[in-house]
Amino acid sequence: MNIGCANCRTTMNFYETGYLFLYHAQCSDKPFKEAVQRDDNTYVLPYHDIDSLSGMLEAAGHKLIEQGWTCSISDSDKPGEYHSAGDFLNKMKYRDMIELIQEGEFVSYLQPIMELGKYELFAYESLLRSADPSRRINPGELFKAAELTGFHSMLDQRARKTAIESRVGNIEKGVKSFINFLPSTIYNPEYCLKHTFHIVDKYGVNPEDLVFEVVETEKIADISHLKSVLEVYKREGMKVALDDVGSGFATIEMLSLLQPDIVKIDRSYISGCDRNPDKQQFLRTVIHTAGELGISVLAEGIERKEELAFCKEIGVNYGQGYLIGKPALVPEKPLISAG
Repeated sequence: MNIGCANCRTTMNFYETGYLFLYHAQCSDKPFKEAVQRDDNTYVLPYHDIDSLSGMLEAAGHKLIEQGWTCSISDSDKPGEYHSAGDFLNKMKYRDMIELIQEGEFVSYLQPIMELGKYELFAYESLLRSADPSRRINPGELFKAAELTGFHSMLDQRARKTAIESRVGNIEKGVKSFINFLPSTIYNPEYCLKHTFHIVDKYGVNPEDLVFEVVETEKIADISHLKSVLEVYKREGMKVALDDVGSGFATIEMLSLLQPDIVKIDRSYISGCDRNPDKQQFLRTVIHTAGELGISVLAEGIERKEELAFCKEIGVNYGQGYLIGKPALVPEKPLISAG
């Protein structure tokens, strides 16, 4: 089985009461005074409150990591899977988010994207949220926790699934969906994306209505891998976009190599662009570079009419931001119209 598929099935159970197991092949130091030694190097510590256990582990974390302990948690007197102390401590620290990734329901909030030439609706970007109103999440923090704990592949897959499902009954055919994804979670695109393509077929979604958007572009080191992922999406009839484009990716060589359909310019370049000559020069350079390659340009974070007017004037194809529309569970039409 491909390693990426295995990572998507990573699991971790947390028990309100149970047993903590600690193992070290060489260290003879007792990790906790209450722990009971079972054999030469294994210790078990019963606990009755997982929050208290987590606090105790956090306090002893440096020593456990430094000495090279491995840890396991179980609701019986037999240990489960062992993890390195550092990995285990991260999982305990972010257990609420891990449980949400594993068991919680997600929804997509939809933010409109407008075609600037006609001031018409072009697409919605799908933004991940918890379906449970009592479990409000910051998507950035959720993905950070997932990366630290090894659950980023599972979360990324669930986010793609949720985004595709959000079209059903909400978005008309012909209106595109922008769906974020992390290339680092897709180890082998031929295998790792089968689940996503199955969801597309299941709901009868036209692949041409989907735009898969690479996020955290500036952190991507393996360009060849990213190219292979994008090629698989495009082979299936879908569009691809690069997010948060900055000077590092706004080069003819890079865009020519990756051949995205759309580049999204980060909001930091859009805010105040109507009155900042440096930002204006940058935007003109990106538009020129993209234009030579037949790539469309989308401006993110438009919040003022002056920014919108300037972007349209210099040839930006699409716009997104609070001036145009905020994310909503039920998709809304753009607040700006041709009239």
